Amino acid sequence: MAITTLSGREFNQDIARAKRAAETGPVIITDRGSPAYVLQRYDDWRHQTGARPGVSLLEALADPASVGIEFEPPRVDGPIGRAADLS
Repeated sequence: MAITTLSGREFNQDIARAKRAAETGPVIITDRGSPAYVLQRYDDWRHQTGARPGVSLLEALADPASVGIEFEPPRVDGPIGRAADLS
């Protein structure tokens, strides 16, 4: 995997070059000499994050692969966390 670094100016002047470079690995785009952004292929990003666009929450929870995922929702306090007055 090749990592390419481009300045923000180089990126703006030749986006096609950045896209070609992203075919072989991430492209780091700098802003005033410091890394600021990363351009990568969408499929690589999906693989890295496990993102599954178009999958509903219900489908994701029903997926057997999600069985071992721990989830502890935070406790909600304040006005939104009060019990409803149903009188």
